[in-house]
Amino acid sequence: MVLKKEGIHRNPKTILRIMKKYGLLAEIRRRRKWQQMGQQVHKYENLLNRKFCADRPNSKWVTDISYIHTKQGVLYLSIIRDLYDNSIVAYKTGTEQTANLVLDTIHLAMHREKKRVAGKLQLHSDQGFQYTSQAYFNLTKSYDITPSMSRRANPYDNAMAENFFSILKTECIYRHKPASFCEANEMIDRYIYFYNHERIQLKTGETPLARRLST
Repeated sequence: MVLKKEGIHRNPKTILRIMKKYGLLAEIRRRRKWQQMGQQVHKYENLLNRKFCADRPNSKWVTDISYIHTKQGVLYLSIIRDLYDNSIVAYKTGTEQTANLVLDTIHLAMHREKKRVAGKLQLHSDQGFQYTSQAYFNLTKSYDITPSMSRRANPYDNAMAENFFSILKTECIYRHKPASFCEANEMIDRYIYFYNHERIQLKTGETPLARRLST
């Protein structure tokens, strides 16, 4: 699709043959092992119900936290992804997996998108302790955000958040294996910029922000 946009038309079999000639391999994403932890204070209905499409920006967001392993230790990455165009609206990293990491991500997303947030914004998460906390309840209420939550032991209810982590790790983290928190942060910054601005999606034929800016 990138070649096509450049005016270069080639049969997929030709591309595959050239890749084979030069030893170029496509990355295969790994399956993730699921686990649940922490005490639950607030639980929410699964309003998203695996309806991973949105007809306008900032009406359906998904969020989650993942682990980035470095030689210095584990870096935690919190993201918010918009289901309208699959763009990463906001992200934060931290060396501790806390509720504040999630809250800071929401603050950043609302600061960036506050003028364009839909009347009813739905934010979907899993049942991690950060999302069931009193602080999360208070913050979503203050921003008039409607929380939605995956059912217990149903990880695919939040598949779109996990899908991004899989893409990031397969195409970036696993290839370069960051040695430090600083290096991991730089890699994440570069990749998310690339993902939002340059990486073409097969379903839409365009980059996430290209679709967002055209609305």
